[in-house]
Amino acid sequence: MSKTPELERGLVVASHGRHVVVETPEGRQLICHPRGKKSQAVVGDRVLWLASTDEGSIEKVEPRRNLFYRQDEIRTKSFAANLDQVLILIAAEPEFSESQLARALIAAEAERIRPLIVLNKSDLPELFARAWARLEPYRRMGYTVLPLSLKAQGAGSDDTLAALQQELDGRATLVLGPSGAGKSTLINRLVPGAQAPTGEISTALNSGKHTTTSTRWYWVDAAHRTALLDSPGFQEFGLQHIGAAQLAGLMPDLREHAGECRFYNCSHLHEPGCGVIAAVDEKAGGTGISPSRYRIYSELHAELSQAPRY
Repeated sequence: MSKTPELERGLVVASHGRHVVVETPEGRQLICHPRGKKSQAVVGDRVLWLASTDEGSIEKVEPRRNLFYRQDEIRTKSFAANLDQVLILIAAEPEFSESQLARALIAAEAERIRPLIVLNKSDLPELFARAWARLEPYRRMGYTVLPLSLKAQGAGSDDTLAALQQELDGRATLVLGPSGAGKSTLINRLVPGAQAPTGEISTALNSGKHTTTSTRWYWVDAAHRTALLDSPGFQEFGLQHIGAAQLAGLMPDLREHAGECRFYNCSHLHEPGCGVIAAVDEKAGGTGISPSRYRIYSELHAELSQAPRY
């Protein structure tokens, strides 16, 4: 009687089309193919695989703690699974989109993944000061917001990187953000030998050139305690997997005041006695909900109200 082949455990560290790269506990990497027509495994998944010559097949994806993804009308894009945190890297230049930042934060909140906001290019004082001021509402909400300078050399730059490394230590962190913010540069600084491709900013478009096409897992340390995941740049971040009624509960500044509404099913758009509307603070540097945040909520609510439910 032939012996039944044993399933082996592994970690998905890269994905390319219909196949993935699986890393064994000993550190060996090999290509594995999914059973069936569509791969269900994403980077960060723990899987059981079966050896076949020099490759393997994915037999089972083990239960996930979380899955960070975006969804628009056309498709769902999964970034990674089993994350400890999402690092949203933005920059003083090119100017970041607050709407895109808010969308990424909402997606992280929906999966109960800790978000970390990092503002790069503190070596550009005027632009950085303006961008840092725009992030005041997020610091007030309790999000960790860190300055960073990947380009400058010297003690100040080293200090900002050291502060970030403390937040990364012992965690699996997806590095997310618009092209041109410095994602690949950060990976290259923290993971010697990663050689993630980098791109110059397109001044004409005030946005970066796409350099990463799929998520990739990198170990930062030899003990495999700390991991960074490089992710593709994106122009849009769809949230159509989230219902309009869920939205306020995933935005900490609105959530704080939603319990003060007169009606339990308040949309926070037009109802009398709405605690959220009453908390919108038009004053610069005010302590309530910033007008820009409320505008983002209103726009997202309209978008998600029209979205087909899946």
